[in-house]
Amino acid sequence: MATDMALMLRDVRIAGYRSLRSIHFPVGRLSVFVGANGVGKTNLYRALELLQASASGTLAHALAAEGGMESALWAGERRRHEQARIILKGGFAVSPVGDNDYSYEVAAGVVLSGKTDDGARVPIGAAAFALEPQIKEETVLHYHRGRAHKLLERRGPSAMARDADGERSTIGSELLASETALAAIGDAARYPDIWALRQTMLDWRFYHDLRTDRTSPLRQPCLAVTSPTLSSDGGNLAAVFATLAYIREDTEDLDRTIDDAFPGATLEVPPPGRFANFGMRFPDQPKRLFEAAELSDGTLRYLGLAGALLAYRLPAFIALNEPEASLHPDLLEPLARLIVRASERTQIWLVTHSERLAAAIASNGAIEPLTVVKRHGATWIDGLNFAGAFLEEEET
Repeated sequence: MATDMALMLRDVRIAGYRSLRSIHFPVGRLSVFVGANGVGKTNLYRALELLQASASGTLAHALAAEGGMESALWAGERRRHEQARIILKGGFAVSPVGDNDYSYEVAAGVVLSGKTDDGARVPIGAAAFALEPQIKEETVLHYHRGRAHKLLERRGPSAMARDADGERSTIGSELLASETALAAIGDAARYPDIWALRQTMLDWRFYHDLRTDRTSPLRQPCLAVTSPTLSSDGGNLAAVFATLAYIREDTEDLDRTIDDAFPGATLEVPPPGRFANFGMRFPDQPKRLFEAAELSDGTLRYLGLAGALLAYRLPAFIALNEPEASLHPDLLEPLARLIVRASERTQIWLVTHSERLAAAIASNGAIEPLTVVKRHGATWIDGLNFAGAFLEEEET
């Protein structure tokens, strides 16, 4: 596999995390999860963020920031002798179908009273602070022609990886409990497949904090630096628009999107100097340019979503958490069309409690939204069986 080839997320397994007892399901080009408040939709979204954190080497810190393992672990009962672990796994493919797939799995646990979560004594080099999230195991597999080849294996502080020549070697020295082996892979030429997998995950973008308050980054001018992708907080939105207007010199899709959402309105992006700016001109006040600081919360949030989904270069994977927040109901149909068009350029994972938005995406994109429910206290997806397939897939 070439190191510049993006991998598509094809399935996800999450176990032992908050309301996610154990769930495994396929992921498509456009996945829409809809459900009531409190069923665990955000935990599905957050689990993907943790998977990316493993690629960046910050998984232990991310879990600690959630309140530690005591808060992050499955909140329900466990079977006798069951290990207290969070397991995250992603299956990847070069194309939606084929026989050239990869998977990455990581397990995190805790150390209590000098012993691991399975009761064994803590090995040298694996010690951690009390209740600190500890990386227990990691595995990268390559599936080809019906066989699984182990490219990376980590047990405790030791990790082995298979290089491009098929030779096994140790990854660095003993890993600390807070470090991931995947993040320790630093040689793209020696470990091209593992490197490409990690880079794909690092390229993911999560948009859930596009604030619209008075001090929001969306409302501020930003440095005029070519910006092919919107940052997670939207702080470079003006530069993203300027990149389309003056670097790519093509705003046709952006202009069409603005007119679809705000008929007769135009987005104006002046030539950037040291800073980049933008404003909106509306048909009822054509001589008045409304700068970003003056726009309504809904208008500004919609522009932020447009920047995320129409940027010059989209990331390999975009996750949206309740993008309908602050939007007027009339904007849900245009937003659905925007999301469906963007899914032709990248993979999109969307979590929402708006059945109207989910239905609009379904009608525009010919996909079936997935309904998230609670089953026996655990987050589940309606129609999913325990083998990780949906009922309609079993019938085909």
